Amino acid sequence: MRRPLLILAAGLAACCFSGAMPGRAQESSSRPVSPDTAPFLPGSAANPNDPAAALRDLLAAACAHDESQFAKFLTARNAESFARITPAARTELMKRFVLLDGAGTPSAAANPSGRASLRCTTPDGAAELQLGGPDVRESVAYIPLDVRDVSELQAGDPHHILLAMVRENSSWKVLSIGLLFLDLPSLEIEWDQAASGSNEHDALAALKTISAAVEKYRATYSRLPDFLAQLGAPSGKPSAEAAGLLDPALAAGRSNGYVLRMVIVGASTLGAPAQYELSAIPSVYGRTGKLSFFRDAKGLYHAADHRGGVGHSLDPVVE
Repeated sequence: MRRPLLILAAGLAACCFSGAMPGRAQESSSRPVSPDTAPFLPGSAANPNDPAAALRDLLAAACAHDESQFAKFLTARNAESFARITPAARTELMKRFVLLDGAGTPSAAANPSGRASLRCTTPDGAAELQLGGPDVRESVAYIPLDVRDVSELQAGDPHHILLAMVRENSSWKVLSIGLLFLDLPSLEIEWDQAASGSNEHDALAALKTISAAVEKYRATYSRLPDFLAQLGAPSGKPSAEAAGLLDPALAAGRSNGYVLRMVIVGASTLGAPAQYELSAIPSVYGRTGKLSFFRDAKGLYHAADHRGGVGHSLDPVVE
């Protein structure tokens, strides 16, 4: 069930915003689950100004991998970056808050002390998250959090984590985990750079997928599409205007940090002689990728570093 406790302090930056993610570390799904739980209702705290209630709701959203609800508890600066990073990166961040891999179901757990407590149950395991009393210092609140595997309720020590919440626009937002302040704009750059190699691989694969779709379009309609959008999903029956040959992202010219373009070579788009070129360039050079990819009119693929510019047929050939 547990992930290594890299959520603490600088571990979050090293783990969540680097190329190497820790492997799945969950136990068997045959864990005992306490019956002392009830369906969790976000925002159900008696005092909406309670920072512990806000943190509990954030943890519930993280448990369920609910991006929209989770973003409500991020500072404005972090929320902007959260919206920009990839869906996989957003999910990976939420996992760190509950130390579980899969999306789960949050429920309110019984707590004799009366403090906020949450159970997160996934198909592969469960965790109990118990919040301590907040130490409020003007607009900042420090809240201790104990996270433990449900199977360890009678043995073993919980993981102790200190989180900080900050009051922003009359609402409590998560500020830090342990000694690490949650600063997604800074970490976003590290994340992008770590993922650039994977983005480059995906960009080349995307060009090959588009090329195959163009050829299928040519065989079906005896001409080339005028632009990538004509290869996208139709609202009804496939047609020359929406052939249903590409997923929405590729038809819109996007692939994990890359911008994709198609250019017709020559004056005609008709028949087998018609030719085209494809290109893929990093959307943010140096962050989402460095290599520019190019598919020439002969069907060969090329790659080179053009500092964000479009590649050409003189670049080295790649497979």
